[in-house]
Amino acid sequence: MKLMKKALTLAILVSAALQLGGCAASYQARSVDLKSTLVNPDILKKGADDQVLYRYMNPQFKARNYTKVMIDPVLIRKDGELGKEDLENYQKLANNAFVYLKQELQKGNEIVSAPEPGTMRVQMAITDADSSKPVRNTLSTVFPIAMAVSVVKVAATGKQSGVGEITAELKVTDAVTGELLAAALDRRVGGKELSTLWSTWANADASLKFWAQKLSYAFCMDRGGTNCVKPE
Repeated sequence: MKLMKKALTLAILVSAALQLGGCAASYQARSVDLKSTLVNPDILKKGADDQVLYRYMNPQFKARNYTKVMIDPVLIRKDGELGKEDLENYQKLANNAFVYLKQELQKGNEIVSAPEPGTMRVQMAITDADSSKPVRNTLSTVFPIAMAVSVVKVAATGKQSGVGEITAELKVTDAVTGELLAAALDRRVGGKELSTLWSTWANADASLKFWAQKLSYAFCMDRGGTNCVKPE
């Protein structure tokens, strides 16, 4: 009898979820701890509008002066020790982040493996990440009471119930001279996209893809491109 009740409950959950409209897989958090491992955090300034939470831009930097990009392996820089399973998950995120950066940046640049004149060096570090909690995430998406609790939590913390999150920083330098061109620190939290409700790291992964697209878009816009695609 208990087994039948569980099966029925799951069927209701899935049925109800499929009737709801999806939301973004991730969105920007309201705040992030201002600390950095790639640059001195003192140089970072608060972003505005749809910019990252904290940023630095060299006033002399022009993306059009660079045609090549060298991408470093993505670093894992989380405070404290990670258990074996968490370390494996973080490494998967780091590997995916590298792939996303390459996929996006090769659209307007030549990807190289060594410093050359006219080359930007892109470095990224994941400083924190948290998986989503699928059951809690689904409940807060489907049932009115749980949805109301999630709304209250968003109002208080800026993060919905049961969703994942990730914090990362980015550093762009001249690959030859080492001059700092740009830096960013951002944190994103999970949305309620139905296709990702049962994937524990989907929110973090979606954020990494978004950041890669955002960087590519920023370079494209700075060059005065006419086919720049703004990430949603």
